[in-house]
Amino acid sequence: MKTVPIITIDGPSGSGKGTLCKLLAERLGYHLLDSGALYRLVALAAEHHGVSPENELAVADIAGCLDVQFKTKGDDIQVVLEGEDVSLAIRTEACGMNASKVASLTLVRKALQERQRAFAELPGLVADGRDMGTVIFREAQVKVFLTASAQERADRRYKQLKNKGLDASLSDILMDIQQRDERDENRSIAPLKPADDALVIDCTQMTITDVEQKILTFIHNKGIL
Repeated sequence: MKTVPIITIDGPSGSGKGTLCKLLAERLGYHLLDSGALYRLVALAAEHHGVSPENELAVADIAGCLDVQFKTKGDDIQVVLEGEDVSLAIRTEACGMNASKVASLTLVRKALQERQRAFAELPGLVADGRDMGTVIFREAQVKVFLTASAQERADRRYKQLKNKGLDASLSDILMDIQQRDERDENRSIAPLKPADDALVIDCTQMTITDVEQKILTFIHNKGIL
């Protein structure tokens, strides 16, 4: 991994890091890791197998042998879990909440660490998550922590779900985001926080283009571009 350029973008739910990582990966021609999708997939697989998200040993077993494929489908990425297209299912608020629960389990995080690190291949990697810069890729050359107010993130999430034709309640989304922030920031293992050497960006009042340009300048100053 030391010879592979790695850009990590961490941040809370709804901060826009997923969209931003996809834009950067396409612009730079890098591989993309959506680590949050892996935790959502573990949570969904546990649900399919009737396993409680609090059952650490059983969920860790599921994480260790996760049967998942990521397939390109036009401009989107199709996510297939155990032969089933779950691209929409893993993006529901309920799945996100369960993903936050399983992400707090030590054995689950350990089971997924090596799978995530294996994404670091030439020509480079853009990694999206909550502990990419602090745990998984500590040696990354560029680290960004992207955040925004809880209300702004709830508004964005609400619009995103409605645009996909999914039912959504703005008040419920805001409450879920606040609860998820509390759990992610205070978990004992890999809590959500900026890496010491990360560029911290509050994008509450920024466009995605403005954020992208700020990060590209940061990357350039690091000597990668």
